[in-house]
Amino acid sequence: MEPFTFITVIFLATLLFEFGNGFNDAANSIATIVSTRVLPPRLAVAWAAFWNLVAAFVFGTAVAKTMGQGLVHLDRVDEWVLLGGLLGAIVWTYVCTHLGLPISVSHSLMGGYGGAAVAKAGWQAIVWSGWKLPLLFIFLSPLLGMLMAMILVLATSWTVRHQAPWTVDRWFRQLQLVSAAAYSLGHGTNDAQKGMGIITAALVTAGALPNYEVPFWVVLSCHAAIAAGTMAGGWRVVKTMGQRITKLRPFDGFSAETAGALLLIGTAQAGIPVSTTHTITGAIIGVGATHRITAVRWGIARRIIWAWVLTIPGAALIAALSYLLLNWLH
Repeated sequence: MEPFTFITVIFLATLLFEFGNGFNDAANSIATIVSTRVLPPRLAVAWAAFWNLVAAFVFGTAVAKTMGQGLVHLDRVDEWVLLGGLLGAIVWTYVCTHLGLPISVSHSLMGGYGGAAVAKAGWQAIVWSGWKLPLLFIFLSPLLGMLMAMILVLATSWTVRHQAPWTVDRWFRQLQLVSAAAYSLGHGTNDAQKGMGIITAALVTAGALPNYEVPFWVVLSCHAAIAAGTMAGGWRVVKTMGQRITKLRPFDGFSAETAGALLLIGTAQAGIPVSTTHTITGAIIGVGATHRITAVRWGIARRIIWAWVLTIPGAALIAALSYLLLNWLH
């Protein structure tokens, strides 16, 4: 494949992936403000999409560098590995979105990228040290999200303990706009950078970039694609996250979103590609658990967790088959 054609195909496939990311993952940032009726759905998606795009001008590219060159040895992959990895991630993401499962789109890309690389060059293609923190945070991000949300609920409950319930509700309806914006910023910077990493890896592989520095047009394109995906909806996932795990009030939504935002922005600055879905799900469960353990619908939570467990191997298998097929066809 000619270098220009290769870069164009990877670029378009990555934007399709990021659109699916917005369709599935960015729905998490509006689930709470929709379910608490702070904003109607159309305004909620516009609010989240706006802050997804703003993130392009606020944060760096540490996660993109981890994603692009920290998981797979670039000298052992080619354009078909990148394309096969993207296809694996895209197929897994769209199937799970159709089923209403809030999976980790980030981990589907990691699994796809790794699966296609192994199909080409074996296990030696994997940078094992680069997988340690991302894999660890599969377990840590929901637990930290849950813990931080519980602390926020208890702290804010103590702060407003002498206020009338209607006053608290009014305050937190306004504050939830701020927390939703912060969460969308965190989602934008963390998840757009995963696509940025793949496009930049393609540019380096094709010889179009002398070193691994993410061009700003790549940054802006990936954020715009996520914002477009958010605008498109993902309503089955919104329903699962905002209504089926536990009942949410503006007070609860603020606590969950703030906990998620703090964790996402912190890990993005540290260059750790974490799952926004894992983070906000843990935070929502934490909010529900502070009221009572039975407030959480654990059957729904178990179904979501199974989808998390299967995401990396599922996307890896689809990507490996996609790579083998692409390699055979060309």
